[in-house]
Amino acid sequence: MIIRNMSVKGFKSLILDEPIELGRVNCFIGANGVGKSNILEALGVLGAAANGVVDDESLMRRGVRAGVPKLYKSSFASERTPTHIGIDITNDIGASYGVSLLNPLGSPEPAWTYKSESLFNYNEAIIANGARSKINLNPRAGLAALKLVELAPDNAASKLMQALQEYAIYCPNTPTLRGISPDQQARDPLGLSGGNLAEAFNALQEHLNGIPDLGEDILEQVIELIDWVSDIEVVSQAGSLLSPQVPRTKKLIKFTDRFMTKSRNELTAYDASEGALYVLFTAVLCLLPKAPKVFAIDNLDQALNPRLLARLTSHLSQWLQVNDDSRQLLFTAHNPAVLDGLDLTDPEVRLFAVERNSNGLTRVRRIELTEKLQQMSEDFPLSRLWLMGHLGAVPNV
Repeated sequence: MIIRNMSVKGFKSLILDEPIELGRVNCFIGANGVGKSNILEALGVLGAAANGVVDDESLMRRGVRAGVPKLYKSSFASERTPTHIGIDITNDIGASYGVSLLNPLGSPEPAWTYKSESLFNYNEAIIANGARSKINLNPRAGLAALKLVELAPDNAASKLMQALQEYAIYCPNTPTLRGISPDQQARDPLGLSGGNLAEAFNALQEHLNGIPDLGEDILEQVIELIDWVSDIEVVSQAGSLLSPQVPRTKKLIKFTDRFMTKSRNELTAYDASEGALYVLFTAVLCLLPKAPKVFAIDNLDQALNPRLLARLTSHLSQWLQVNDDSRQLLFTAHNPAVLDGLDLTDPEVRLFAVERNSNGLTRVRRIELTEKLQQMSEDFPLSRLWLMGHLGAVPNV
């Protein structure tokens, strides 16, 4: 199950003329402030709606930045202020879900109300209604979430709703990955800021060890991305590897440096390169079965060397399919090297240029490997073509 089409009307800078056609791996590039993160957050709002309530708590739980209604709703001098926020998606097996959400600008309420909500399995309407107040005493409660108990687990609409409910936007930071700062949004297997990394990576090692041949190869791919490491373990005691002043979690990641003296070549996540932690973080989300079926990483490229970033990106599509071919990733990036890891000959790997038009509205354009672009890429990598301005999605500076 892959979310295939996504339409957004009236959310932040998004009043899209056409739906975004998604693949398994979706990279969004563009200048700062053009609306890349808004795309990820729109899906987060829909995930909250699919779970039955849209309020600050449910949005923050999914990594959506909390804000007042006037900051959620589109506001452009060239456009009429929309009465509601509309978000709709369809998947590749015939299911669709959409909502229209309201929250008064002048007198905001804790929970948004549902103006309308629809859930379809192929052409069969499971939920299809107009004004919610006429059929539901509580317009702040979603009806589709209640209908899930009546649907078979393999129902296309049920799969879509479950994926939406699990969806989250991850944005790791180094102190949380190191285990010295708490994660404000803890989740299983990973917090949205990277909390619980040691336990999650330990679970990943155990999982991959249970997959004959392939699991060992995948784990080797992960470790090879950290070129100074010969081994990675998860331990419960740090011994003398950590200063007594450093906060300690229940489990710790221990790296073995292949260049250092044997008696002094072990270090924990507190002292290790931050790039190593970001690699493990991405691997866990892509490879661990307990991770969300559909998820997003905002700024996947942070803290990574360009060459390492390209190599990591090249593994994403394969890693997502190890356990389930319905896994799906959306991510934003600013480092041009990310493009060199994308195999655009794979139709499920998609690159999107995000820009703002002359009126400030966000526009999303898929960059496909056309004959002209293929010819140009024979002389320059995609990263260079982006810097040269041939792909768009660059700031006007």
